[in-house]
Amino acid sequence: MVRSLLFSSITFLYYFLPAVLVIYYLASAKVKNLILFLASFVFYLWGEPKYSVLLLFSVTAGYMGGRCIEYQRQKKCVCAADPADRSGKYKGGHDRLVVGIFTAMTLGLLVFFKYMDFLADSVNRILGTHVPMVQIALPVGISFYTFQIISYYVDVYRGEVAAEHNFVDFAAYVTMFPQLIAGPIVRFQSVQAELKHREITWEKTGEGAARFVCGLCKKVLIADSLASLVSALQNISETAAKTEAVVTTGIRAEGAGIGTLGYWVLALAFMLQLYYDFSGYSDMAIGLGKILGFTFPENFRYPFISKSISEFWRRWHMTLGRFFTRYVYIPLGGNRRGKMRTLCNVMIVMLLSGLWHGAAWTFVLWGFLHGVGMIWDNLEHPHLPKKWMRQAATFAYVCMTFVFFRAESIAQGIDVLKSIVSLKWNGFVFQMASALDMTECYMITKALSMKLPGLLSWFWLGIFVVLIAICVRVLFGEKVSGVVALQRQKGYGRLYPVLLAVLFTWSIISMTGVSEYLYFSF
Repeated sequence: MVRSLLFSSITFLYYFLPAVLVIYYLASAKVKNLILFLASFVFYLWGEPKYSVLLLFSVTAGYMGGRCIEYQRQKKCVCAADPADRSGKYKGGHDRLVVGIFTAMTLGLLVFFKYMDFLADSVNRILGTHVPMVQIALPVGISFYTFQIISYYVDVYRGEVAAEHNFVDFAAYVTMFPQLIAGPIVRFQSVQAELKHREITWEKTGEGAARFVCGLCKKVLIADSLASLVSALQNISETAAKTEAVVTTGIRAEGAGIGTLGYWVLALAFMLQLYYDFSGYSDMAIGLGKILGFTFPENFRYPFISKSISEFWRRWHMTLGRFFTRYVYIPLGGNRRGKMRTLCNVMIVMLLSGLWHGAAWTFVLWGFLHGVGMIWDNLEHPHLPKKWMRQAATFAYVCMTFVFFRAESIAQGIDVLKSIVSLKWNGFVFQMASALDMTECYMITKALSMKLPGLLSWFWLGIFVVLIAICVRVLFGEKVSGVVALQRQKGYGRLYPVLLAVLFTWSIISMTGVSEYLYFSF
């Protein structure tokens, strides 16, 4: 994965996007989808050339699959409409068989590239065998576009959408570069009409640009700053652990290095880094979609104000939650077959959700823990009396479970959780603050190092406090997206474009230290 593929890169912002938009806006409506498809393919080819053929194969298979499913379904409907016609052999369609074949083929590609080594390693560990590892790099975006194609198969099979007969239109849907590599997961039904006709206005373009800037700000200014915090804590912990001869790698020593408070900050910072990283990308994708004339579904809605794990999943990665609800939970029976069956269905969905995020037992355990939380929500039990108590308890539980998202093994994750509750205080705060090195503050730190070097450590301590304040404030709602709401406030309309310009400029200046999106590996 190369940097040029990122939305938050100079190559994308200064070269790719302007060129595409100029050609796209000047082109006639008849060729807009073709331009979008070609631009999206170049976008993917630029960052992931060796798997571009796989993407084209998936698109072609998805197109053919939809046509075949529709054909078989129509045959079945014709046969059912004339039950008196019993001449010859059975003429009904085999739509269920066809949708099963194409779904298995599409899902099989995901299993092969993402889970084959995980399955082989698990079998070798359990049975003591020596099944060879495939050792193939994960194609970027395969988890997302695979789910989009599967949802298309099922919707055509159910008769909820008509199969797309125009290959270019279907290819534009699957490969659309704003949401190709990290979502949100867009159902064909939600953009089918816009693929045929969409309005591109200055108002929508402006709204899309504002949403993109907010997402860029979240990614570069917040997520990457939190990444610096996580990295600093990681380095301090590893150094201290090695010094104490407790472990050689990783953050595994109970209470070593940064103490209880440090591990809490580490868990909190990583979870928020992941959130702002992914939600920032989703904001940019939604904004780009609006610029191109499409309306993508929202992916996040203030998840950290949730009062339960069930509510958290109604607010976190909402398009993934809707996919599993619609295509797994309901077909399994949902809540229609008794309490025990409902709880089993919930656990199956959450285990699959964990496995979707990563091919490792740590992700399975993460999904299991969230499944336990949702089962707890479905049971009758006394609840905490105050709203803020339920919010705090949910937040703490989510934060602790996300430890396994970062851990290299279940044992490592458990050791971090032990450190969180060990109640050991090592006075790490000033040390950690001094270890921060954020490119966003380069100009200030450069000036301080030249004129007032003694204040540099205090400056980093102040930055650290600000980051912690952001972490705490996010409990009550995400304030960065609130920049958009400022436009509607009386008396602030003129400040709105100025604020967006400042945020955009600040983000551009700070992109020297941009990290890759965490969700690219999922």
